[in-house]
Amino acid sequence: MPRAETIRGLERGLHVLQFLQSQPIASLHDVYIATAISKPSLLRILNTLERAGMVTRRLADGHYRLSAFTGVVRKRDRYDRVAEAAAPVLVRLCEKVKWPSDLFVPAGDHMEKRETTRPYSPFGLPSNQDEQVGRRVGWLMTGVGRAYLAWCPEKEREVILQRLRKSNNPQDRLARDPKRLDKVLSEARRRGYATRDPSFTGGGYGDFVGGYDSPPHDDGLAAIVVALSDGARVHGSINILWIKTAFTVEEFAARHLADLQAAAREIVSSLQRPAR
Repeated sequence: MPRAETIRGLERGLHVLQFLQSQPIASLHDVYIATAISKPSLLRILNTLERAGMVTRRLADGHYRLSAFTGVVRKRDRYDRVAEAAAPVLVRLCEKVKWPSDLFVPAGDHMEKRETTRPYSPFGLPSNQDEQVGRRVGWLMTGVGRAYLAWCPEKEREVILQRLRKSNNPQDRLARDPKRLDKVLSEARRRGYATRDPSFTGGGYGDFVGGYDSPPHDDGLAAIVVALSDGARVHGSINILWIKTAFTVEEFAARHLADLQAAAREIVSSLQRPAR
């Protein structure tokens, strides 16, 4: 029986998918090195896979990853799905309000940035390591940490705080002052958003590790933050950042809190839909 001919373009597409199954995220050059397919052909393949919903691109750097909403992706942590769901929503939010947003998710004794629209904003925010995906920040001095803690289930919050009470990091001292912390979180719930502590002006959590964290410094920014809460659990926190000399927190919240809250609802709704 004669052997049936193969479809070269399909073979190449499957080769790309196989490589992306082995890597959580990859640049165009990474895929080129692994597959030896020319970059113009790779771009056509990746664009086709992206339109088909098989592949997505990270906002921060344009790197490729298999969609967490398909059945072909290898098992990863659940926050990959949160980042993927948040990405298009945060782009639309940035297009509307012009200022950029970040997505942060829990990572043990700190929170970790998983997505950002800083490259999409027309406003030139200070450029440093703070904008990189993978950046670590603390729970108790940052708006993203406070928003998560304010809206997450009490049992989860206590587990996090128990860990932070054992920490020697100065950013975690508030964990040993429950009355003050309760007041901070209650105020966030009352307003509908969280902000960073007035004494905290920027910097990463812990030591400088892998080029992602940064020592304490004044980043010149302010932010309002809401939790991605579905009522039973919190999936992360999203913010809108601005140069703090441009608006007070109250002025900015009056302008854009409703937009941020609508974006959070859209992300949560997307997460509640079943995978394709």
